Amino acid sequence: MTLEEKIGQMTQALHFDPLIEGEVAAGRIGSVIHTQGPLPGEGARGWQERFRSLQEMALSSAPAIPLLFGVDAVHGQNTYEGATIFPHNIGLGATQNGDLVEKAAAITALEAQATGFNWVFSPCIAIPYNEKWGRVYEAFSESTAITEKLTRASIRGHQGRLSDSKTVMATAKHFVGDGSTEFGIEGGETTLSAAEIEERLLPPYRAAVASGVGAVMASFNTFEGLPMHAHKKLITGVLKEEMQFDGIVLSDWKGYSRFGEADIINAGIDMVMAVDGDLELFQKGLKKAVETGYVSESRIDDAVRRILRQKFRLGLFENPYPTEAFVDKIGCTEHREVARQAVRESLVLLKNDKDILPVDPKTAKIVVVGAHANSSGLQSGGWTIDWQGTDRNYTGATTILKGIEEIAEGEVIYDAGGTGNHPDADLAIICLGEPPYAEFFGDIGHESNTLQLNLTDSHKGYIENYKAQGIPVVVVLISGRPMVTTVEITQSDAFIAAWLPGSEGDGIAEVLFGKYNFKGKLPHCWPASMDDFKGKYGPNYWEDSIEPLFPLGYGLQYPSKK
Repeated sequence: MTLEEKIGQMTQALHFDPLIEGEVAAGRIGSVIHTQGPLPGEGARGWQERFRSLQEMALSSAPAIPLLFGVDAVHGQNTYEGATIFPHNIGLGATQNGDLVEKAAAITALEAQATGFNWVFSPCIAIPYNEKWGRVYEAFSESTAITEKLTRASIRGHQGRLSDSKTVMATAKHFVGDGSTEFGIEGGETTLSAAEIEERLLPPYRAAVASGVGAVMASFNTFEGLPMHAHKKLITGVLKEEMQFDGIVLSDWKGYSRFGEADIINAGIDMVMAVDGDLELFQKGLKKAVETGYVSESRIDDAVRRILRQKFRLGLFENPYPTEAFVDKIGCTEHREVARQAVRESLVLLKNDKDILPVDPKTAKIVVVGAHANSSGLQSGGWTIDWQGTDRNYTGATTILKGIEEIAEGEVIYDAGGTGNHPDADLAIICLGEPPYAEFFGDIGHESNTLQLNLTDSHKGYIENYKAQGIPVVVVLISGRPMVTTVEITQSDAFIAAWLPGSEGDGIAEVLFGKYNFKGKLPHCWPASMDDFKGKYGPNYWEDSIEPLFPLGYGLQYPSKK
């Protein structure tokens, strides 16, 4: 291979980059990514057609090496409208059910394959130490042990037998310290000691490598004053040499221009997301770095060897094209039932005064309150249809309100704004929480948002309005992290942490009405006060120094039937 072709294998570009077709035809692209932006085509077959055409170009080029097609499928194939959307990882962490996580990952893999992909950027195996971080929901738990267990399950489900057409290559991310930056700032400084990183953050990566994970993505944060993308001691020394990881180390978004250009290659990055104008910059810059001796050609050869190894393991040289055999499986009833089970098992019951739950289906009049009750977008959070999520209902999903209406035998009134006057109601089920968000924009204190760790005044008003009418109140909190809700829990008769359940909102209704019992346990301790976050890290890091409102592992159940 020529140097240009080798650098091409190290290049991941957007499917709609204006240079993409020429570069693929010339053999100078190794991977294609789809995330936010124009869709690849109309429907799953249209997506496949676009990727098939690019694959044909790649195989007709001089090196004739097939492409990897990557996607941010972090809770189902969430970039495709109509796919099965699972609870985000924080909800799966509440289930602590490895078998269920494995099933969810296997379904995600199959639906990703059905839309033309052979690589997903999942699972996120961060250990979040401050709920101000806007990506808490992408991680399973603050517990290293729980994260380690579910990491293994997720990789088993995604990858299966790697060359099988139903599976994809998984990516453990983000290496390392992304969830443990000071004050939860995305891309901030991680000031844990090397010993703490070894004890708390690296075990899930060791589990991922032992499970045969195909790729690891570098993190935005810094450690020891160095961007993680350029941290050779950790990427090459620990991950590649000590852990003996032989797969692909992938940069995150625009990693080349943001974190030191050729320095990240010397640190051990094998493939670069050359996006948003980075494609030419990366390819020309790395070629010059090799020609001047700043980057050795042996480092380039090692990177290409790792990329080709995974392409062989995926069986792409024998079967480079997506198959239409699974298209009809996207969002199918069988897949949605697994997602519904995940919703049911993820719910954590924090309070149930006088056993007000389960709700009797024969209850004469129920008021369902709040926009979160009637929006699959709001209940799904970020990384759903759009990068930062959506507030609209999307194809194939079921809302919480719809689930309640299907089970309740009495009258169901919907009060979207929470200002209704229904003193004759027997029960108010109030659904409230956070708006959707993703990285950066979900950070508490980020200049682009007004997010807080407590509820808005309008959402607090929902509870106050219905309590003032003398109506029993059940609160369903939709959030990507534990929130400071001490007052609201006191005011309510029952309180449920429902996380971000995804497309199957009716799973919540099934548990509310007692068709199933609560199983979820807190994957994070629950803060009592905003004072818990005065330090760099939240109450979940400094063990025994802050008393949480509810400890890790807390969760009530309905009384056993006699």
